[in-house]
Parts: sequence; structure tokens; C-alpha cells
Amino acid sequence: MEEKKNPRTWFITGSSSGFGRLLAEEVLKSGDNVVATARRVEQVDDLERKYPGHALALPLDVTKQEQVDSAVVKTLERFGRVDVLVNNAGYGVLGAIEEVSEAEFSPMYETNVFGLLRVTRAFLPQLRRQRSGHILNLSSIGGLTAGPGWGLYQGTKFAVEGLSEALAQEVAPLGIKLTIVEPGPFRTDFLGRSGVAAAKRIEDYDATAGNARRYLKDQDGKQPGDPLKAVHAMMQVVDEENPPLRLLLGAGALKRVREKIEKWQRELAAWEQVTVGADFPPGQ
Repeated sequence: MEEKKNPRTWFITGSSSGFGRLLAEEVLKSGDNVVATARRVEQVDDLERKYPGHALALPLDVTKQEQVDSAVVKTLERFGRVDVLVNNAGYGVLGAIEEVSEAEFSPMYETNVFGLLRVTRAFLPQLRRQRSGHILNLSSIGGLTAGPGWGLYQGTKFAVEGLSEALAQEVAPLGIKLTIVEPGPFRTDFLGRSGVAAAKRIEDYDATAGNARRYLKDQDGKQPGDPLKAVHAMMQVVDEENPPLRLLLGAGALKRVREKIEKWQRELAAWEQVTVGADFPPGQ
């Protein structure tokens, strides 16, 4: 572990596994402070023993406002500030739009969208007082491109994209930076513990959404993305004077976005006359 003269303080949600856990460990190795949070604090409290004075483990269910408020208070009591807020907590439910029940998708929206909002809004007063800070919102390539079987999960990430893009403009004059992190397929536990298939299955969707179910079963552990390289990229972005609004991670993510842009440009050109024809004539 490095020793820094002025270590930054990172607050990371969903630190029990995946990107959150790995990021917490790598940041601590670099000499910064980390508030590692998880619904079950016993999954992260080993970090306090391994990095005394630099790690703080807190219980946090982002769907519970009182736990969010308590975590903010304890963070500021311990470290006095927060320099990097990482909204990482989240999971996915897959299935066709018609297959996923409200009981299955509502908790996902509570975590992925409203949980992110709760945590961000709770820290914004402190970030405004500091006139500094960097927010990393974990989205997904599924926040930019959608496909069958992932629609409800991707809907949460499309929401994160819109909220983040607006917030970035609101806080920029206050010295606060924001980056949306958009990973493609990475070898985390997303397709394992963090991926859930809808209980209901409709045969008519087998050729479309059914492919997502097969992907969940067959591709876990085979994803091309290296999680360690991903978290190092996140750390690099925080060090940048002019960080990107969007950080795509993985060649697959870049390919999918470029394909979408090209297809959209063709569609815009094909329908341009209809598009501009929807306005009143000039001067009216």
C-alpha cells in the first residue's frame, strides 16, 4: 500500500463483489481512503482490518433512505469529505418485457435508479460545499443500446444515462465532475449472482428474449472484459483534469455504440424530410 500525503476519500456502493469490491481494493492499495458499503457489512469489513485507518465498512441498502443518510453522516464524521462517489450497486433481471413481473422489476428499479438517486442527492450538499468531487455512475453498454431480453434492465440504465447527463451539466459550474461508466461484457458475477431470469417464460419470445436466457447460462466466466483493467480505467478517469462524460469499457461496447450511431445516421437521413416537415412553415 502506498502512503499519500493527501489521500482522497472514495465512497463506493455495492462493494461486496464485482467491480465494487475490486475497485475498493485497488483504491486502498493506491493509498486513498475508501468507504466500502454493502447490504451485508460482514462482506466488506475485512477491508478495515487489512487497511486500518484508510477503510471504513458500512452497511448500506440503497433502497432505504435512512441507511443512506446514516452512511453519509458516518463518512463525513470519519474522513470529513468525499472526493469520489461511485454508484456501483445494481443488478439485472432478464426476460421479455411481457415475461418479467412487476414484483421482479420493481426492486431492480428501486436499486439501479432510485437507489443511485438517493445516494447522489444525499452527497450533493457536501460536494457543493467543497466545490469539488467526482461522481462515477455505473451504467452499462445496455444504457446506450437495447436488445431483446434485457429491456427492463436496460431501461434502468437508460434512466441512469439521462439523469447523469443532466446532472453533469448542473454541477459542472460548481467544480464537480461526473463520468458515466459503460462496460460491455466483463468477467464479473453479473451473469452469476447479479443476474436473475424472469420466472415466467413465454414460448413466442424464445427466438428473441430466449437468447438472453441462453447467454446468461452459457457465457458466465467467458466474457472478454478484464475487471482489473476496468477498475484501473475508472481510477485513471478520476485523475484526469478533463475526464469524459462517458467512459466505454471493452471493445465490444465500442463496436455496439458505433453500429448504433451508423444505423441512426442512416435512419435520420432517410426520414429527414418527414422530420423537418413536422414544423410550422418558417415565419408562422
